[in-house]
Amino acid sequence: MNVLIVGSGAREHAFCVKIKQSKKCKNLFVAPGNAGTGELAKNINIPIEDFSQIKKTLIKYKINLLIIGPEIPLIEGLTDFVNKDDELNRVLVIGPSRTGAMLEGSKNFSKEFMYRHNIPTAPYKTFNQHTLKDGIKYLNTISPPYVLKADGPAAGKGVLILNDLSNAQAELSNMLANNKFGSSGHKVVIEGFLKGIELSCFVLTDGKTYLTLPNAKDYKRIGEGDVGLNTGGMGSISPVPFADKEFLSKIDKKIIKPTIDGIIKEEIDYVGFLFIGIIKVDDEPYVIEYNVRMGDPETQVVLPRIKNDFLEMMINTAKGNLKSINLKVDQSSFVNVVMVSGGYPEAYEKGKKITGLNTNHDSIILHAGTKSKGHDVVTNGGRVLSVISKSSDFHSALEKSYKTINSIDFKGKYYRKDLGFDL
Repeated sequence: MNVLIVGSGAREHAFCVKIKQSKKCKNLFVAPGNAGTGELAKNINIPIEDFSQIKKTLIKYKINLLIIGPEIPLIEGLTDFVNKDDELNRVLVIGPSRTGAMLEGSKNFSKEFMYRHNIPTAPYKTFNQHTLKDGIKYLNTISPPYVLKADGPAAGKGVLILNDLSNAQAELSNMLANNKFGSSGHKVVIEGFLKGIELSCFVLTDGKTYLTLPNAKDYKRIGEGDVGLNTGGMGSISPVPFADKEFLSKIDKKIIKPTIDGIIKEEIDYVGFLFIGIIKVDDEPYVIEYNVRMGDPETQVVLPRIKNDFLEMMINTAKGNLKSINLKVDQSSFVNVVMVSGGYPEAYEKGKKITGLNTNHDSIILHAGTKSKGHDVVTNGGRVLSVISKSSDFHSALEKSYKTINSIDFKGKYYRKDLGFDL
């Protein structure tokens, strides 16, 4: 089987590692990939939004299975593009249709979906550029903290949680009138604040049935103690200690099953991964958001826990035969500490040489913002590396990752030293 993975992050590197372990894998390609994926697969340097180039790649390399990693090509309809093209109809695709991808592509769409199917979530109202004044008045009627969400995709940075009313009103104007998040912020969802602790749930579905994958807890804020700006993710831990059998049963009954039933009832073409961001409030689960792909940094700790042949799982999912899979899960603890460029998530420099990658480590190192430059590997993004370790508990797994990080260096490296502080 020839496989093409679309994307360039540590999530896609994690996919590569799992797929490369399968005897069913003949040739593996990643577009555009990074320095890490280049060691396991052939990187193809094309933009993920260029569907015509992706089509040429699928034909040239006789691709049998396409796995779409990031959200943007899904939201822009890559799955529909491949499925509706006569020259590509033999290609199996992991990734929902454009309509399915709206569960992530539009916060308003996902909120309406949750309300239609009685899925517990925070109360909300949506405002646009024409109803900005109504939005400013609405903020006067609710209590802080004020949660403002850009309707469209914003790389994990489109959510503002503010305590001051005048600040919230100014930011609403910034988003709707001043293009703070570009077209993604031309609609803003104002949401009730839910106080609790979060976890990430992952579901694999073939559009008819589903498998619940291992859960994880991620850390989005740049600063220790969960302060500062939101990032794409500074680390993750799996399994989540507070997610006991009883709570997971509530998630399945009140959230996962009604979500999949809703997708089927509304005849949404959905084959692939569904991420459900959950918050535990007084022992009850509520949905914060849907993502229509595997999360990053969580994929890096979820996939190593899956003992099954991952490529076989993907093939059965794409063929609508997920019910044949009996999921086997490693019960050990896995952690991921993300190393980022100095200045991230704001301005940062690229091209910094990374040293220590080839030292003997007791961790898995997955690449994100890296590229090869001659014989060197250099930084090429905000999030540079994921350092994943396994142990009997997350505390000792973290010690392993921190020890590995001490032996890796690049100018301006930063990572959080407090992961798991809230567990």
